[in-house]
This record gives sequence, C-alpha cells and structure tokens, in this order.
Amino acid sequence: MRRICAVTPAVRFPVSTTLLRRLAFANIVANVAIVVTGGAVRLTASGLGCPTWPRCTDESYITTPEMGVHGVIEFGNRLLTFVLVLIAGATLLAAWAHRPRRRSVVLLAVAVVLGIAAQAVIGGITVRMQLHPSIVGIHFVVSMVLLLAAYALWRRIDEPDGPTHPLVPAPLRTLVQIVVAVSAAVIVVGVAVTGSGPHAGDADAVRNGLNPETISQVHADLVFLLVGLSLALWLALRAVGGPASAIRAARVLLVVELAQGIVGFVQYFTDLPVLLVGAHMLGSCLVWLATLSVLWSTRERRPTAPTGTTPATEVPVAVHA
Repeated sequence: MRRICAVTPAVRFPVSTTLLRRLAFANIVANVAIVVTGGAVRLTASGLGCPTWPRCTDESYITTPEMGVHGVIEFGNRLLTFVLVLIAGATLLAAWAHRPRRRSVVLLAVAVVLGIAAQAVIGGITVRMQLHPSIVGIHFVVSMVLLLAAYALWRRIDEPDGPTHPLVPAPLRTLVQIVVAVSAAVIVVGVAVTGSGPHAGDADAVRNGLNPETISQVHADLVFLLVGLSLALWLALRAVGGPASAIRAARVLLVVELAQGIVGFVQYFTDLPVLLVGAHMLGSCLVWLATLSVLWSTRERRPTAPTGTTPATEVPVAVHA
C-alpha cells in the first residue's frame, strides 16, 4: 500500500520591484536625514548630551530630565539609528523575497545594513572619545560611503547583472573619474575644516589644531576645481552628443555645486551661523549624490549574452563638428 505524503507548499510573500525600489530610495533619504540631524546635535553643542554609550548615562539607557535639552537632542539622534535599521532591514528582506532573487541586490542590501551597524559603533566611539575631531570626521566620511552603497543598491534594482559598458568616449570617462575623486577630496577636506572650526559639539571638545583660514582656503580651492571640472564635463558631453541622461546629470551636479558654494562662502563670511552650517552639511550629501548620478549615467549594464552568441557591438558616440 502506497503512503501518500502531503507536501505543504512554501508560503511566499511576493515583493514587487516597485516596493523594493521605494525601500532602497528610503535608505538614501534616511541616511541623508541622519547626517543632517547628526549635524544638529553638533551645532547645538549636544554631542555629549548622552555622555556615554551604549547607555545614555551610566545608570540609564534613555535620557533623564536632569540632562536637559542637550540630552533629548542627542538621545533623539540615537533613536533615529533604529529607524535606519528598520528601513535597511525591510529592504534586505524585500530583496531576499523578490523574485527572481538577485544576488547582487541582496549583497548591496547587506552592505547597507552592515554600514549602519558600523556607524552605530563609530558613533559610540565618538562619544567615548569625547568628540575627538578625527573620529567625528571618520563618522561623516563613513556616512558618505554608506550613501554610496545605498545609491548603488537603488540603481542596481533597475539594472541587469551583466558587465558595465561605457556610454561616453574614453577621455570623458577619465574626466568623470577625476570629478568623482575631486568631489570626494572636497568632502574629506571639508571634514578637516569642520574639525578646526568652532562647532565642536561640546564646549570642552578639542579641535584638530589646523589653521581654520588655511584649511578653508584649501577647501575653497578644491571647490573651484570641482566646479571647473564639472562645467567642462557638461560642455564636453554636449559637444560629443552624449546621452541625455548624462548631460542632465552633469547639469544638475553643476547647479548643486554652485548652490553649495554660495552657502559655503556666505557661512564663512558670516561667522558660521548654525543654520547655514546645517544647510552646508545637507549640501555635501546632495553634491555627493549628484556626483554618483553622473558616474552612473555615463555607463550602463547589459544582460550577459547567452553562451554561443555574439555580444552586441558598442555604438560609437557621434561627434558633432
């Protein structure tokens, strides 16, 4: 007599590409938001509002009335980390449940989750090191790396998993790479400028010892270089008839850089008012995202050609006289 085994079908929770894309974009927004709120903590001198980590005080995990508004501000920023974890965790689950499951998307989602966890630890070290400017600077730079991972995840959802192919001539690809490198240098030197300035996050926090005027001049020189390179890239893309998306991305980058430059100069010559410094931190995130948009818009991923087929040849970019 045959035994009939009942097989329970696996329960599936289908995740649409639209939902996955929205969750990925939410990661970008959330990571920009925590950079801005982290800046608010520093600009209100609330960096040590919770003087220890992972607890807020030696006796309490949450802020207490005796700690006043600074404790509320610092503890509130810590709570936002849990929001980032929820969004990143939901994105990872969605990437895993999405069909077809794509290894590249899952790995990028994992990278975002791990990046947020690393940022929480670095934030704790920052508090324990009494807001040492080098640790604060690392905290900000890692935020930019995390934005890179979140942006890559968002873009990969709509890309195939094949190799990348350039959409612009080799000289323009080199120019794009230089723009990305200079944009990153502007951010790093900007961190050094912040570490030399008055907004330390706490009245007793040390500064990095650099001359504020000298390092600010270096930062300004790099900004001028970045704007010049971005203008050259935009004009060159138009001259060679580059992809419309690349031309648009270069134009947006140029506009964002100019706006960020204006904010930077105004804040410098008005003794760094906190609202403008906060706007400048937001602008740093936007410049970086606009830079990444240019990088992604000058290449594309194509599906891997099936075995035995001849891959499509690249169409050269037309050059207008």
